[in-house]
Amino acid sequence: MSVALYPGSFDPITFGHLDIVRRAARVFDRVVVAVLQNTAKTPLMAGDDRADVIRLAVDQELPPDVARRVSIVWFDGLTVEAARHHGADFVVRGLRAVSDFESELQMAHFNRKLAPAIDTVFFMTALEYAYLSSSLVKEIARFGGDVRGMVPAAVADRLEATADRDWSTGPAVG
Repeated sequence: MSVALYPGSFDPITFGHLDIVRRAARVFDRVVVAVLQNTAKTPLMAGDDRADVIRLAVDQELPPDVARRVSIVWFDGLTVEAARHHGADFVVRGLRAVSDFESELQMAHFNRKLAPAIDTVFFMTALEYAYLSSSLVKEIARFGGDVRGMVPAAVADRLEATADRDWSTGPAVG
């Protein structure tokens, strides 16, 4: 059985991320979406909340035969350790533009040095989602903009529920 780990902050998950999950599930038997608690970023939602909303998005937006082969986990630490823990021989990464490639290539080389048996596989983001980034979606949501065409309904609902909060205080909970 081929298992791939798709790591990221997913803060929030976008239709671009879900496109990568859907396409990875056509290649691998199981895809583990690994929600990283990235200490270098100030998240919009706590890790557990992100994992919950991603599960909802996967179940609502992907075909049932794909959704049942996707698991959502939360992790803190090295990607290769999360891959080992979940039995993944592959790490999936998405590329939106040439500008993503340099940093992703460097990360893939580091991961290969740390875990030679784990390969990184790159998926080019579909053209219709190439403009999307979680950072921009967060910025639009912070100013009350409509993000429904950029993120799954479950994410948009969660963002709207937190729209009136004080954004300087860190992750929203619940």
